[in-house]
Amino acid sequence: MKPLLWISFAAALTGPCFAESGPESSRTLTVGYYDFPPAIYTDAQGRPQGPVVSLARKVLEHAGYQPRFRGLPSARLYAALKDGTIDIWPGAPGKPELLADTLEGRETLAQISLNLYYRADTPPPQIPEGLAGRGVIVIGGYNYWPAVNKMLHNPQLNIRLHRASNHASALEMLQHRRADYLLDYEIPVHQALQRLGMPALPYETIHEMPIRFIVSRHVDDSRNIVDALDRSYAELAAAGEDMRLPE
Repeated sequence: MKPLLWISFAAALTGPCFAESGPESSRTLTVGYYDFPPAIYTDAQGRPQGPVVSLARKVLEHAGYQPRFRGLPSARLYAALKDGTIDIWPGAPGKPELLADTLEGRETLAQISLNLYYRADTPPPQIPEGLAGRGVIVIGGYNYWPAVNKMLHNPQLNIRLHRASNHASALEMLQHRRADYLLDYEIPVHQALQRLGMPALPYETIHEMPIRFIVSRHVDDSRNIVDALDRSYAELAAAGEDMRLPE
């Protein structure tokens, strides 16, 4: 009987270790994003970069998931969340077109400011009446908050929209007086100002936008995933991890 006892004992010791290291121990989730440098973007080698990438990876891995990042234009990203080909988006809650197809996390990963920038020789605007008949530069392909879009397209204000292809060209348009104001997000504007060697611009904050985990409802176990990510973020913060994004 002794050899049989040794075999049973060995199986009891090795069995749990094998299960923990098996292929089912870490589920891969696809994290979608669109370029929003320097917070999150695709570098020249096609790799995801930025502090939001690092933070999302830390939270997902602590929750027991393996992240796979995929960059997409905003319209394709929203469509992928609607059909479940993208599992998670670290983005803005409350998008009307996504509410029926996504679940939103509770934990706020970051706050992003949407600002109205103007030249130093321009008086601060009264919003929204001070924008009536004035030129406002916006970034092509960006989808602003619904209330902001409503203001921009209010026929009574008759705002003249000028579209720029990127943040640097938008700042140059403002500097060369192609329009009176620039509507843009604080993080990429700050980076573009530094790259262009331009001084800081005065601005009025239009909207403060939280960044949270947005999970597609079409992913298996979506409710448990969003709860696990919120719990993971809270546990890391409680353990003293620095969860703040750099300014």
